[in-house]
Amino acid sequence: MPRPPAAARPGPLAPASPLNDHTQPEPPSPPTRKKRRHPLRWVAAVLVILLALVGARVAWLVHDVNSKLQRVEALSGADDTPGETWLIVGSDSRADGAVVDNTEGARSDSIMLLHKAPGGQASLTSLPRDTFVEIPGYGGNKINAAYSYGGPTLLVATVEQLTGLTVDHYVEVGMGGVSSMVDAVGGINVCLDYDVNDADSGLVWDTSQGECQDVDGEKALAYSRMRKSDPTGDIGRGLRQRAVISAVVSKAVSTSTLTSFSQQDTLVDAGTQALVVDQDASMVDLGQMLLAFRSASNAGLTGAPPIASLDYEPGGIGAAVLLEDTTAPDFFGKLREGTLMTADFNQS
Repeated sequence: MPRPPAAARPGPLAPASPLNDHTQPEPPSPPTRKKRRHPLRWVAAVLVILLALVGARVAWLVHDVNSKLQRVEALSGADDTPGETWLIVGSDSRADGAVVDNTEGARSDSIMLLHKAPGGQASLTSLPRDTFVEIPGYGGNKINAAYSYGGPTLLVATVEQLTGLTVDHYVEVGMGGVSSMVDAVGGINVCLDYDVNDADSGLVWDTSQGECQDVDGEKALAYSRMRKSDPTGDIGRGLRQRAVISAVVSKAVSTSTLTSFSQQDTLVDAGTQALVVDQDASMVDLGQMLLAFRSASNAGLTGAPPIASLDYEPGGIGAAVLLEDTTAPDFFGKLREGTLMTADFNQS
């Protein structure tokens, strides 16, 4: 008898499966999404906060300085000349108690003309206090007599007549201010290559301790005032005064000062108590002055104009400093144009 076809033969039951059970397959679980991190967003947020804090700090400093600065009528109102010009004056007034003696009144103990020409060149010219000049309304005399006769305004007008520049800002510092500013930056390092024991200024300098020494405010003041024991007189004193200011400026704009709020506060307090400025000067103007001062110092464009004699006797005023008739006008012309070279300054 023939066998039935294989397809008709019963076989073992197939194992159960989801498809055989007439059920739909479960959809796969969605993959777990990892949280994305945005480190750059955090960096940006931190930078925004830091910038906001710096901006607030700067705004506070500007307001604090502008509100505390002592002011005086000083500018002549003359037509502007190209560039920016600051007249920096050291007063020998004893009113602040830094020096105690029988000297009365006040004179301009040091006079510095800081100019930034339109082309960017910055120069710092020391005008010896005994420089013989024509003082408007008073005739020929020593330049510091202008301060005695008519205060800052007459001194500014006298300097403008001598140099052909209009003074944009006036800055005056007393002897006590020099001392406090030096102490505010933690002292400075200055140099002198000969021994001194000067009774008038109080400077005692012993080169056995080094030609360059760290000094505090009191000694820095004596160092910048000393004249009679200097063989070059006012010329040497002007050099030391520029050295003191340059050292203070360098420390004032150093990284350690710019990153320390406490040092900034100390410097602001000392500066606003020490400085007297014109009515229009602001903290921004003082900041630009510091940068111009540093630029002139770094470039070596500092010193006195050409001098014909340190012992000029015009009569009635004692010995004066006489500028060169021929080269001094050319010097001030180059100063205005921003074409000065180190060789243009007095070489004596």
